[in-house]
Amino acid sequence: MYFLGAYVIVQFLWWGYHLIQLSTVIPQDNAQLSKRVGMVLGEGAVFLLILSFGIYRIRKSISKELALQQQQQNFLLTITHELKTPIAALKLYLQTLQKHHLPEEKKEGIIHGALEENERLGALIENILNATKAENKLFQLQKEELDLSALTQNLVSRYQSRFSASLLELQMPAQLMGAFDPHMLETIFVNLLENAIKYGGTQQQITIIIEKLDRFVTIKIADQGPGIAASERAQIFEKFYRVGSEETRKQAGSGLGLYIVGEYVRLHNGSIRCFENSPQGSIFEVILPI
Repeated sequence: MYFLGAYVIVQFLWWGYHLIQLSTVIPQDNAQLSKRVGMVLGEGAVFLLILSFGIYRIRKSISKELALQQQQQNFLLTITHELKTPIAALKLYLQTLQKHHLPEEKKEGIIHGALEENERLGALIENILNATKAENKLFQLQKEELDLSALTQNLVSRYQSRFSASLLELQMPAQLMGAFDPHMLETIFVNLLENAIKYGGTQQQITIIIEKLDRFVTIKIADQGPGIAASERAQIFEKFYRVGSEETRKQAGSGLGLYIVGEYVRLHNGSIRCFENSPQGSIFEVILPI
């Protein structure tokens, strides 16, 4: 493509040069000659500009397609590993229970671990299905009146029992009623919390702040992880996009969580943004009408 574009431009300049040379050879007055030369140069400049813009757009489109193809390839490799890990863990738990006579305390620990891996596997599969539905515009809002405070408190209790009571700090009104799709709202919270825990670890403190402002509710989830570079914040809600380099990234993930969050927020006619936390980390802010 580059060779063809360069060849066309060079040939066009060469033809223009010869046309101007030919105009100087043909007998004509200076005014008419200047007019013809000016016309050739003007039309030639417009043609070159349009041609250059077309080559630029084609290059940009091809680069975008190649980047998406690479992201999809990375997604397939990652998702294969992500699916195999909990399946292998579940198999190991079941084989341990089958082959060994264990005391009840150890059995309960193994069953608890198996249930966690099963929940992880279910969440991963649900994210894949949700991303497919979102891309094909198959989702429809099913709003109902619910207490956002109660929903959030239930989620926080689940994470506190799973990790530790100090992991999450919650700041919100005692009751906050609004019309939301409960499944989508819970998915928004879960994906943002899982993302914060994945990159910040369980030794940090994640802060959830919920406020009502006029006819809107603002949800902020702040973590103390490594943060997200300003240059990447505009891309993190794209499908398959993951922060950092594939060669150096240590955290597993499918690149679908934030994409789904962004789509669910959009369906609620809301907005979402990410900005820097202080002294470190990220803050995700979701604004939804109520």
